[in-house]
Amino acid sequence: MKSLLIVCDGMSDRPIKELGWKTPLEAARKTSLNQIAKTGICGIMDLIAPGIPPGSDSATLALLGYDILKIYSGRGALEAIGSGVKVSPNDVAFRCNFATVNEKLVVLDRRAGRISNEDASKLVESLQRIKLETPSVRFLFKNTIQHRAVLVIHGPKLSTAVSDSDPEKIGEKVLEIKPLDTSLEAQHTAKILSELVHKFHEVLKKHPINKQRVKRKLLPANFILCRGAGVIPKIRPLSELYGIKAACIAATSLIKGVCKVAGMKLIYVKNATGTPQTDFLAKAKAAVQALKTFDFVLLHVKATDVSSHDGNIQQKVEMIEKIDNMVSYILNNMDLDSNYLAITADHTTSLVTGNHEGDPVPIAIAGPYVRSDDVEKFDERSCAKGGLHRIRGTDLMPTLMSLLGKTKKFGT
Repeated sequence: MKSLLIVCDGMSDRPIKELGWKTPLEAARKTSLNQIAKTGICGIMDLIAPGIPPGSDSATLALLGYDILKIYSGRGALEAIGSGVKVSPNDVAFRCNFATVNEKLVVLDRRAGRISNEDASKLVESLQRIKLETPSVRFLFKNTIQHRAVLVIHGPKLSTAVSDSDPEKIGEKVLEIKPLDTSLEAQHTAKILSELVHKFHEVLKKHPINKQRVKRKLLPANFILCRGAGVIPKIRPLSELYGIKAACIAATSLIKGVCKVAGMKLIYVKNATGTPQTDFLAKAKAAVQALKTFDFVLLHVKATDVSSHDGNIQQKVEMIEKIDNMVSYILNNMDLDSNYLAITADHTTSLVTGNHEGDPVPIAIAGPYVRSDDVEKFDERSCAKGGLHRIRGTDLMPTLMSLLGKTKKFGT
């Protein structure tokens, strides 16, 4: 028996006035998602704890069964590893955004109008040529998807105890980078990061690409916001924990990084972009194919989260319906008499606030030996009535592994 876990980033939401006080999941046409709910067992899930908004990194680690309160070591290294950047044990990495600021460093757009990969790559070429004042320290800066980028700092005596520069809100000034403790390492790292951010800004505000963007009435990507200082987490791979072969299908660097440190094989899918324009069907076909080789496959979809962060109600409903079409292919090509299919979200992302929220997310598991319940629809309120009741994110992986016969008895 095999198991496929579909994680739809930020798919869960709150009731929306424009949708008649329904959530996007309640408003969308989704016969395939409903079929999983009807034939399976449902519930709601707090990725960390009730009321605590999770990041996609901590949420995905929790979904894979890891206690993030014990092993979490920051986002930056996960993002970097997932983008193909080598991160050594003593390196410190950051998640970065190309952003737009005014002359007073007030953030006008945290994503520089979702700058294209092409423009971002050209800007990176110039940024990577910057020289630091401390010769023993080197850095690598790389763009990933659209506005997203990673920064890895190499050198002696570095620390993750530095504050973010990202205020995470438009209309607010870029935050000063400060050490978060009194150690010399934290002070040293904060000084280096501050120097880099300043030099990045000087290059970007004069860059020909940004001058062209302004002429085309696009937002200039004139600042780099940094957050989530991190190092590689120390975790046991899933192969050791459960004796399984596991694979991941994802486009975003962060999710690929999480899965890579969990020992999962990364499967590349052409035209899987991590945007609303991603090839949903190609991902579905890749998942079905992967189940022939692997015991456990995680299929991640980013598009619903993008829609929420942009406040685009109609697009989020459309993305859910595209996910439903993707699931339809999987249901038609996956034998649920001998395999398991689970679907959930990694967090609630509110269309109203544009932020991750602490509301629980729906979860449904279908397969041969689940204790099916009376739920008939896959959405937040319907699944809350299901037989799984309310579980934690770290409960999901042991539940799936138990169904596969991969867990060990506790006690004698």
